[in-house]
Amino acid sequence: MNIFSTSQTGTCNDECCQANNLCSFSGNLEDVCATPIYVQSVYDAVRFHLQGMKTVQCLKFTPAIPCGCTVSRIIDIRCKKIFNPAQVNDPDNLTLDMETGISGACFLNDCDGVVETIGPDGIPSEKIIFADTCECESKGLGTPVFGTQNVRIWGNIIVYIDLAVCDSCGRESTVTVCAEVNIAKPNCPLVLTNFFELCMPGTANSAFMPRLTELSNAGFSCRLATNNASRDICVGANGEITANLIITICVTCEKKITVPVQLCVLSTGFAEAPLQENNTGIMNCPGLFPERINGNSSSGSFRSGQDPCCENSCGDPCGSRNDDDCGCGCSDFPPQSCR
Repeated sequence: MNIFSTSQTGTCNDECCQANNLCSFSGNLEDVCATPIYVQSVYDAVRFHLQGMKTVQCLKFTPAIPCGCTVSRIIDIRCKKIFNPAQVNDPDNLTLDMETGISGACFLNDCDGVVETIGPDGIPSEKIIFADTCECESKGLGTPVFGTQNVRIWGNIIVYIDLAVCDSCGRESTVTVCAEVNIAKPNCPLVLTNFFELCMPGTANSAFMPRLTELSNAGFSCRLATNNASRDICVGANGEITANLIITICVTCEKKITVPVQLCVLSTGFAEAPLQENNTGIMNCPGLFPERINGNSSSGSFRSGQDPCCENSCGDPCGSRNDDDCGCGCSDFPPQSCR
């Protein structure tokens, strides 16, 4: 149920939602204008996959199946990474840590170590790199940078098995059992290694040095060790389930060379989130962002609607007002009271 005064359309059920569409275009090109944005441009990037494997013997699952029941088949095996949002440093959290060394360039350092800048993710995740780019820059080319990466993995995952079990009367039902698996300990992580090459832009005519950004994500899949349920799954006298599993780890990594740039993009206007509010009676609320200023105007005047004291109904602050209206004159626009 929506407790606000706005409607929620397109939702499939109460447990899911759809994001609001913050941008729209009427199809009229007159609504499109150029606007500058200050962002980071990706100069070069490379992506690769790393794979690892872990075997687990006699892993105990809970809960136990009812006494007298037998496992007839495996319906599904799946897994999920553990993450505790209340404690990000919990050693059970599945964690990926990248250790990168480069050749042909170096990272900027200070007294505290490698200098890291704030990346698009909002945390210090970019390392500033430096290299002598004069030789390649004189040819209009980039400078190659070589690197070695060690991805260290530790933490736990949860494995779920959906079992089809039969009772003594031959009736079949589905039971889901689960168990927690430790991939590695923080003091002895699983390490995957690879090499990479990137191209670094010239820096002679730039105010900024390039940054190295690293992204990674891990996926897991589980299967029975020998793909045979009778061999890999054991049922105890009290219904306890133990299994032999192989856990496959796939890590996707991406390295980027980014540089700060200023771009001109075509825009249909600034995005504004839809309003959700209770009927509290508050009528005049402040805005969150500055409004767009018409870049085609050469006068640099304020837009219509900003201050009725300093402009006429056509939005012209000086076109049809005399100097005594509201105490505002063209010679002093905007007046002191409007600044």
